[in-house]
Amino acid sequence: MKKSTYSAKKTDNLEKWWIVDADGAVLGRLASVVASRLKGKNNPLYTPHVDCGDFIVIVNAEKIVLTGNKTKDKIYYQHSGYIGGLKSITAGKLLEKKPEEVIRYAVKGMLPKNTLGRALFKKLKVYSGNEHPHEAQQPKPLDVKSIY
Repeated sequence: MKKSTYSAKKTDNLEKWWIVDADGAVLGRLASVVASRLKGKNNPLYTPHVDCGDFIVIVNAEKIVLTGNKTKDKIYYQHSGYIGGLKSITAGKLLEKKPEEVIRYAVKGMLPKNTLGRALFKKLKVYSGNEHPHEAQQPKPLDVKSIY
């Protein structure tokens, strides 16, 4: 008798909501834990081509820590598609202007570059303050600093 490997379906996942406090967390370490949770790698039913991940709410994004000289050396680029349409901003300025975007850039870079990755990225919610509009989902706290 042939046994086949179980492959999870989208309906098998009971999506949980987690809240992460980014106060004092190192950007790359936080992003790697969050990307892993979004993919569902902590789930025993993990299947690479299926969305098995959870929703993640990150608060206090403005209190994230960048190690070394990354605040002045790390540069984020955007291109409009037109000639001369390259814009750049350092991580320090982006952290002052839009601290949520720094975390989004880091997590998005760690997700797959395909349709599944774009669907997983929509499950990430980032807020600069301590308040968030997801109280109805009753997110459980996730201590990221103890994981890394």
